[in-house]
Amino acid sequence: MRNTLVSRGVQQIAAQAILLAYTALAIYPVIIILINAFKNRRAIFRDPFALPTPETFTLVGFETLTTSGNFPLYFFNSFVVVIVSVVCIMLFASMMAFAFSEYKFPGSTLLSLYMSAGIMIPIRLGTVSIIVLMRTLGIIDTLLALILVYVASGMPLAVFVLTSFMRSVPQDLKDAARVDGASEYRIFLLVLPLVRPALGTVAVFNIIPIWNDLWFPLVLTSSDRVKTITYGAQAFMGQFANDYNAILASLTLSMVPVIVLYILFSRQLVRGLTSGAVK
Repeated sequence: MRNTLVSRGVQQIAAQAILLAYTALAIYPVIIILINAFKNRRAIFRDPFALPTPETFTLVGFETLTTSGNFPLYFFNSFVVVIVSVVCIMLFASMMAFAFSEYKFPGSTLLSLYMSAGIMIPIRLGTVSIIVLMRTLGIIDTLLALILVYVASGMPLAVFVLTSFMRSVPQDLKDAARVDGASEYRIFLLVLPLVRPALGTVAVFNIIPIWNDLWFPLVLTSSDRVKTITYGAQAFMGQFANDYNAILASLTLSMVPVIVLYILFSRQLVRGLTSGAVK
């Protein structure tokens, strides 16, 4: 018995050590970018691992962004695309998941398999068809085109996650609501708070990829007025290839919102993942 407890303790310590090492490896580049974004060029090359001091501290990179780049507009575009896309994904996916979990209708199984195929097949394979479709609809080079693509790409996984959670909601609760005369829409609104961890998981799984995506802004947009923060930062780095302060500042501004959003939604993400594992 004692040997078993010792071996379990060793395994837990080893697992924690591996996770800590992986975490340090993952956040190391982020920390280097953040501390060097506030240092002058000479200090960056002299000691890139040192924290900024009163002598080396500078905001010249951020000043360059405000004078030479349209980053406030890029931020606004990214926030609009992310917020509208995630809200649409959670709304439409939750409605579809409720239908899959509650009703059996002709073709429901086939439709479920079709949605599952969307998880396995990358949407980028249809880039050419998407460009043709957006051009036919007359919405190429608009934020609406990006929103439609992101909603389509995020729906399959969201439906898959939410369906399993909605099936775990007690049927007696929904039947009691029907007996009391509640409509199906009312029951749907009753179920939503009970699957809040799953909604948080869906939100995190979509916020970060949409914010960081460069592919579809690159192929669907061209004008400066609809550039997202990732596309704008990429173009800015190409324009100021030798201005390391400006490059690090642009990377910092593009990373910080994602980090903040992940911290805000991390509890919901962990609850959603662990609840799904138990179920």
